[in-house]
Amino acid sequence: MTNIKKVAMWSGPRNISTALMRSFENRPDTAVSDEPFYSFFLKQTKIRHPIYKEVIEKYDSSWDSVTKTLTSPNPNNKNIWYQKLMTHHWVDNQSLEWTENLSNCFLIRNPKEVIISYLKIHKDINPTLIGLPQQLHILNYIIKKTKKNPIVISSEDILKNPKLMLNKLCNLLEIPFLNQMLEWPRGSRNSDGIWGEYWYKNVIETTSFSKPKQKKEELPDDFHALLDECMGYYKQIEKYKINLT
Repeated sequence: MTNIKKVAMWSGPRNISTALMRSFENRPDTAVSDEPFYSFFLKQTKIRHPIYKEVIEKYDSSWDSVTKTLTSPNPNNKNIWYQKLMTHHWVDNQSLEWTENLSNCFLIRNPKEVIISYLKIHKDINPTLIGLPQQLHILNYIIKKTKKNPIVISSEDILKNPKLMLNKLCNLLEIPFLNQMLEWPRGSRNSDGIWGEYWYKNVIETTSFSKPKQKKEELPDDFHALLDECMGYYKQIEKYKINLT
């Protein structure tokens, strides 16, 4: 019998989430969905991201309707459906019951690096916009419902050794690792949200996971209190992560 999977990858922003989506989309057995709750998030929060009006008009902005779609049969008869889900899009305590039949995973990155990256796009930043409180809540919900340790993978570890970490991830998901996950064609995708031209400028130029940066940037002094708060959430999630060695 064919092993049908729905992989819900929960991530905050600036976590190589789009590159990981590229990796899975390059598998011949996999369909992907790019941030299906983005329209809902923009409509609920009224945050004015680039082309927010167009996003709300073009995509489903109902949480319940999107969840029904994400739990429906996989698109195009694909065995695997990779769903790129952003934790900061979970607002107003919406129901998470629909997640119980999905393979839920959590992509994390050291908050210091997230904050530095995020500040290059927006100066208005807090733990909720990074999605860490929401990610911890969703993770604890999944643990409570499944009675199992969650799958948590670090973006830093993926960049250090993509083949090893993707092998480990696939093993935990009970799907075969394919070498096609390590490279992909340069450019945008039809599966990308229309926001890609604003948010995906770097990843559109890639053909593989980037090498870790040798030179570490410093966090501005004004954001150390924010980092301390974010690290409190991060450490509770990090203890579950897949080991690099």
